[in-house]
Amino acid sequence: MKTGWMLFTGLALFYAIVTVIYWFVGGEAVGITAIGLSGGLAALIGFYLWFTAKRLGNVLPEDNETAEISDSAGELGFFSPHSWWPLPLAFCMVLAGLGLLIGWWLTLIAVGGLLISILGFVLEYEKPSKSAH
Repeated sequence: MKTGWMLFTGLALFYAIVTVIYWFVGGEAVGITAIGLSGGLAALIGFYLWFTAKRLGNVLPEDNETAEISDSAGELGFFSPHSWWPLPLAFCMVLAGLGLLIGWWLTLIAVGGLLISILGFVLEYEKPSKSAH
C-alpha cells in the first residue's frame, strides 16, 4: 500500500512540473488546464491512498511476502444490491446540460433536482436515530 500513494504523489509532482513547463513553452489554455487537472486527480488519489494506509496501520496482507490468501479474508465493505437513485441523478445531469442550451430556467430546476438526487443517493441507507423517549 505504501507504493501506491508514493506512485500517485510522484505522478502528481510530475504533472505539476509538466504543467509549468507547458505553460512557459507557450501551450494552449486547454492543454494547461487538462495537465493541471490530471495532476490534481493524481494528488487526490495519492492522498486517499496515504490516508487509508495510515488508518489501517500501513500493514496489509498484500505487502507481506509470506502472507497466505486467508490473511486477507473478512468483510470487504457494504455494496448496495440495488439502487434507483442513479436514474434520477443521471436524468437531472442531462437536464442541467440541456438547460445550458435551452435556457437558464431549466438549469435551475435541474440543479434543484440534482441536490435532491444526490442527497437521496448518499443517504439511502441511513437510518434515523431513535430518541430516548
